[in-house]
Amino acid sequence: MPLIHVTLLSGRSEEEIAALGRALTEAAHTTLGTPPEAIRVTVDECPPRHWFVGGTSVADKRAARGG
Repeated sequence: MPLIHVTLLSGRSEEEIAALGRALTEAAHTTLGTPPEAIRVTVDECPPRHWFVGGTSVADKRAARGG
């Protein structure tokens, strides 16, 4: 039973997250031959202030470039 775990910056729509779950399930099914009902996908969302790149939060990086 494959488990695919994804962490995204928060802000995506429910439709986008659902589409990602379907696409990852299909990719695992096609690649591994695992029945779709045996594939698990979890999606966690992380706020930009808790996601760091090079020691600086994404929120601070966005603020620095005006967006």
